Amino acid sequence: MNKPISRSGADDFDFFIGSWRVAHRRLKDRLVDCNEWVTFDGSTVVQKVLGGLGNMDDNILELPGDTYRAVTLRSFNADTQQWSIWWLDGRHPGSLDTPVVGCFDNKVGTFYAEDSLDGKPIRVRFLWTLPQPDRPRWEQAFSADAGQTWEVNWSMDFTRVA
Repeated sequence: MNKPISRSGADDFDFFIGSWRVAHRRLKDRLVDCNEWVTFDGSTVVQKVLGGLGNMDDNILELPGDTYRAVTLRSFNADTQQWSIWWLDGRHPGSLDTPVVGCFDNKVGTFYAEDSLDGKPIRVRFLWTLPQPDRPRWEQAFSADAGQTWEVNWSMDFTRVA
């Protein structure tokens, strides 16, 4: 007999299903004491997959001089009660980024990965919050000192499209 799937936590990203306009703010260079930010617009459409145990979004990023597409894939592991999140950049279609893994606690999602930047080990953190009802915010930060200090290098503020 199949074990029933625990869905506790599987609806954590339900707030994000639908269509969105995106306001991006991204550091020009990362982990080099850069304080020059690039702002640009984008859009995303998010849908459930895997019978509700995952979701994916199709993104258009209107980076100045380099508009591109990307996909985010998220899957929920019912055994660990954690989400894994992968990013596939359309400019580099042969490789998925290292997944960040984590969960939501008190409606804040925190996700981590060990990765590298320019050949040096870094820690990656994604943070999902809802600073206003129906206005989610995503933030990415890198740490070069195993998480003792963090540099926020990209944020996305979402506005639902009717």
